Amino acid sequence: MLRGCEDGAVIILAATPIGNLGDASARLVEALSTATVIAAEDTRVTLHLMRALGIENRPRLIPLHEHNEVEKAAELIELARDTDVLVLSDAGMPAISDPGFTLVSAAAAAGVTVTAIPGPSAVLTALALSGLPTDRFCFEGFLPRKAGDRRRALTALAREPRTMVFFESPNRLAESLADIAEVLGAERRVAVVRELTKKFEEVRRGGARELTEWASTGVKGEIVIVVDGGAPQAVDLEAGVAQVKVLVASGTRLKDAAAEVAEATGLSKRELYQAALASRAE
Repeated sequence: MLRGCEDGAVIILAATPIGNLGDASARLVEALSTATVIAAEDTRVTLHLMRALGIENRPRLIPLHEHNEVEKAAELIELARDTDVLVLSDAGMPAISDPGFTLVSAAAAAGVTVTAIPGPSAVLTALALSGLPTDRFCFEGFLPRKAGDRRRALTALAREPRTMVFFESPNRLAESLADIAEVLGAERRVAVVRELTKKFEEVRRGGARELTEWASTGVKGEIVIVVDGGAPQAVDLEAGVAQVKVLVASGTRLKDAAAEVAEATGLSKRELYQAALASRAE
């Protein structure tokens, strides 16, 4: 198998196409053609990929997903002492919002070499297409499903100066954009990138409120949201109280909401609490 190390068997994380089959690298094709053991997020997806690439190899396929990774890590590490183990997610690079982190961590602790076959990345592709700053960014994975948890997560990012990248379900896109507008600002610059590398690839850029209106009619496909970082300026008490009210409206206790906003903004927790309490009485 094509590998990054000369001595001994290794665990190889291999990036797979995120939509366009033509993005399969020559190294990936070679690895799939010669692998004896493949750990795959969904073995059916892996078999489909191999057939689409015209690969006739029939390796041992071991499911490796979020529900069994802890259990399977030890087995794969032992296999990797004697033979290379190729690790695949359904799309993109394993361990990036996909199974793989637990295995890599355990392999490192066990002294087993891990290498990678790089390739397509939805995070980097969306960031590059967004038109937002790319010099510093952070990847936050999927936003929480529940509205209250999602708003709390966004509140914690209120002072994040870097461009932020999120994955999102098309079914929750409009709700998430509405929360971004409410917590981070209606005019916060956002790019919604969908169906990356596929026939109907699309990039929508605009303010958070504007894109909320667009998404409210329904959007399909695989979604990445890219959000501009916050301006390096202090949040005043009035804006902080507004963030506290958003959290309270989503079910957070006033005291806890004040503490969360204080941590995210640097404002006084006591002043936030008292100001929010006073506004209730108005």
